[in-house]
Amino acid sequence: MRKYIIKRILLCFLVLFGVSVISFGILHLTPGDPARLLLPDGSSQQEINELREKLGLNRPVQVQYLIYMRGAIKGDLGNSLYFKKPNLDLIKERIPATLILTSAAVFGSLLFSLPLGIIAGVKQGTFIDLFAMLFALLGQAMSPVWLGILMIFIFSVKLRILPSFGYGSIQALIMPAVTLGLPLAALVTRLARAGTIDVLSEDYILAIRAKGIGEKKIITRYVLKNVLIPITTVVGLQFAVFMGGAVVTENIFSWPGIGKLAISAIYGRDFPLVQAIMLVVATFFVSINLLVDIVYTLLDPRLKFN
Repeated sequence: MRKYIIKRILLCFLVLFGVSVISFGILHLTPGDPARLLLPDGSSQQEINELREKLGLNRPVQVQYLIYMRGAIKGDLGNSLYFKKPNLDLIKERIPATLILTSAAVFGSLLFSLPLGIIAGVKQGTFIDLFAMLFALLGQAMSPVWLGILMIFIFSVKLRILPSFGYGSIQALIMPAVTLGLPLAALVTRLARAGTIDVLSEDYILAIRAKGIGEKKIITRYVLKNVLIPITTVVGLQFAVFMGGAVVTENIFSWPGIGKLAISAIYGRDFPLVQAIMLVVATFFVSINLLVDIVYTLLDPRLKFN
């Protein structure tokens, strides 16, 4: 177990190194003068030269990368050119909002879709099974853009029961969380249904039933444990993706998270902030991926730690 965790941690550092190279290369592989791209149109040559000096763009690329990584290791991700603040402070300000939205979307999806999928698998061919499959189909087919706008039109414009934007209240959280979590809920419903059907068709389930063990105990002790194995992987990775910034959802509902910050940085041509966001998002992703791998092996003892 210890060797497996060490191996995964080393792999995470390798991934983060690759991301740092890519994020750093965004600024330097862009055609044209990076300093000129960062400044508004019509900036003087003196302003361009001052920015090149400030960002160290007049130094060799490898030296710039070493300085960038040395600062990143110390927690210094540079300063935002658009917001005039340290990048790490800006990201820290937005992480709670994204974490709240992501948690609500993921846990809300599981609370609805996991029981629905298991019940649909147990009652295969019934009305609830048909409803579950229809929900899964529509949930994965809907575009978040279309769904978000539709929900705003119905619940904000017509019924006027939910705010179309805002932050800090349960009412403002409902529509963004549903918009973000619906595709995950649809996927979990399909996985839970398929997993339940597979487990219930196993020979050992027939033997357990022959011993007189009730259906409720079979579902909670045997079906649920096996169904959770693939769902844990999917939910963990999706949680990491959401934490990386639900760009579409956050912009539709003006949710002040990392995704909206990334869009502001791109529109403001704030490449240092974009680099910082990419590095922080990648750190979240590989950390959650590592945690999912460890939990996965604990849920399924048949797996070997290689």
